Amino acid sequence: MKHLSFFGYGKTTRAIATRLGEGFDFYDDRCEKPWTDDAGNRIHPSEAFDPDQSLMEILTPSIRPDSPLLAQAKNPVSEYDLFLGRQWMDSFSDDDRRYLPSSIFHLPSAPRTVWISGTNGKTTTTQMLTWLLEPHGAVSGGNIGTPLAELDPEAPLWILETSSYTLHHTREASPDLYILLPITPDHIDWHGNAESYSADKLSPLLRMREGEPALIPADLEPPESFAWIISYDSDNSLANYFDIDASALRYRAGFRLDALLALAAGRILFDEVDIGRLNAFGLDRHRQEEITDAQGRLWVNDSKATNLDATLQALEAYRDRPIHLIAGGDDKGVDMTPLIERLARLDATLYTMGSNSERLSRLAREYGVPVRTFQELDEAMQAVAESLREGEVALLSPAASSLDQFPSYAVRGDHFVEFVRRLRTF
Repeated sequence: MKHLSFFGYGKTTRAIATRLGEGFDFYDDRCEKPWTDDAGNRIHPSEAFDPDQSLMEILTPSIRPDSPLLAQAKNPVSEYDLFLGRQWMDSFSDDDRRYLPSSIFHLPSAPRTVWISGTNGKTTTTQMLTWLLEPHGAVSGGNIGTPLAELDPEAPLWILETSSYTLHHTREASPDLYILLPITPDHIDWHGNAESYSADKLSPLLRMREGEPALIPADLEPPESFAWIISYDSDNSLANYFDIDASALRYRAGFRLDALLALAAGRILFDEVDIGRLNAFGLDRHRQEEITDAQGRLWVNDSKATNLDATLQALEAYRDRPIHLIAGGDDKGVDMTPLIERLARLDATLYTMGSNSERLSRLAREYGVPVRTFQELDEAMQAVAESLREGEVALLSPAASSLDQFPSYAVRGDHFVEFVRRLRTF
């Protein structure tokens, strides 16, 4: 019998299945033999998928564009299109509809949405904007951790951290306000090349209606769009355009841009700039989290810097002092030359670790950057501890994923912090 299919047994697809209210068929590359979960969902190996029996396929955001499973899909629908697009409903005949759960045609209409994307800073900007607009009923979700299926449809405003994966698979939905932070090549192994990554980040502009605002970095060339595109090339340009007293902000380096984008959104949506409220926002852990050891030396946990741009921002924040940078891990195929070029202009020593340690070390030597090569984070931290002096900074900002050695960037960051706390005088 024809049915609704789910591609990928992940948090997003499971939440949608729960919202629709009955057991469904999931197809997942990681599944080796069929099983049934506690909610009655049936999980199958990918090769069990029969396209002739599937009317519609709901996608996990991370399913690869070159997935053989995706290539067989008859009517693939992203999470965003399911809740924010809805044109997909018109593709079903009355006969087809009887094979689908009736609840799928009665999903609640979403409120106004702000989509926030970019290579680095989108989580912080999403959190800042949600905090800033909480008095107006804003809630946040998307890539930040809460699937759209679990968001309150009665909330007047959804602030959605939006990944490049989600944007790639979304064909209909569009935001009421789009905020794009600066982008640098990332997830190249998934997107195929930097041009495709950039195109996916700019793709919401193709679907936005006339006059809907979008904040876009000035170094990007947007496609033809009906959107009201506001280009920015610096913190100052945002502050000047939206009449914001940036000197009153307590944030520095990359966080300053995040804060200004949040304030700009507040100006656009509600014609207000509440710097006092934003200054009361508490930053997440693992983003330039400063701690001192028993000798009073500064260590910075920036484990959440899982891409090149995030590490470049961290270096900018501490450029006024000698830097001992610990970097490396799974770089997802990204060219690390810009990182090494930046280190060459600073008083910095690089301590490499992780799966790209040797590649980073070779590149550093080409540019004359002092470098020490390790495989494990513990080894790199110990070497830094033996060299670090007062007035210098030990910076864990890997510019790479943790998954080659740790379950998550948070576990990696916690490991770093615990090491610092255990330090004794050498």
